[in-house]
Amino acid sequence: MIRDITIGQYYPTNSILHRLDPRVKLVGTIAYIVSLFTFQNYYGYILAVLFLFTIIKISKVPFKFIVKGLKAVVVLILFTLTFNLFFTPGDSLLRLGFINITKQGLEISILMALRLIFLILGSSLMTFTTTPNHLTDGLERLMWPLRKIKVPVHEISMMMSIALRFIPILMEETDKIMKAQMARGADFDSGGLIKRAKGLVPLLVPLFVSAFRRANDLAMAMEARCYRGGEGRTKMKPLKYNGRDFLAYFVLILYFIGVILLNHFI
Repeated sequence: MIRDITIGQYYPTNSILHRLDPRVKLVGTIAYIVSLFTFQNYYGYILAVLFLFTIIKISKVPFKFIVKGLKAVVVLILFTLTFNLFFTPGDSLLRLGFINITKQGLEISILMALRLIFLILGSSLMTFTTTPNHLTDGLERLMWPLRKIKVPVHEISMMMSIALRFIPILMEETDKIMKAQMARGADFDSGGLIKRAKGLVPLLVPLFVSAFRRANDLAMAMEARCYRGGEGRTKMKPLKYNGRDFLAYFVLILYFIGVILLNHFI
């Protein structure tokens, strides 16, 4: 399960999506997520599927690699589906004792599961095609107007990028520690809830120690390179929009026009 967490990983390959400006990908990801919560019928989700699969095809990232990230959130998806299925009032379809499955609950549970799946796939695709440095630059440029009200834009962007980058590192470290503790006789799977919670202590303690050590090493490395925040810093490769970036914005506008038409006329 630990190895199935792909959030924050970068998949290096040569594709148009990889060469897009990070601001385009950030805006596109946010717009796609917002569109998922505006659909009022299944035709909208068909459009979302076609749009997402087209982008995945363009990105040249293997579909199996993208879908692998869903395994880590299967429990969350199942919990959301079950909660909406059994606790949404409406027209009854099936009643077994205290269990009552309604038509409205079935529809809502399916729609919520689809939203979560598409949200995770769309968000993961952004990190697969954007390096941490480009992601930091894109976030900083998008939030640049907030500097007028004294918001530390560069520092916020740097923290978000580091946090995102540390996810796969910590997952890999967790996997190594778990295997090492299992080789020493630790048991993480058997027993009741309390026993399993106690069994996590040999995993969490070295994981926290390792995380703080990595954070300290990173801070020392940044200080050794005279990092003092974003004030007065320049870019070796400043972000500039190209023709493909404006084309991507145009495609995004067409997608939203399709969303509006589906929501209002179908």
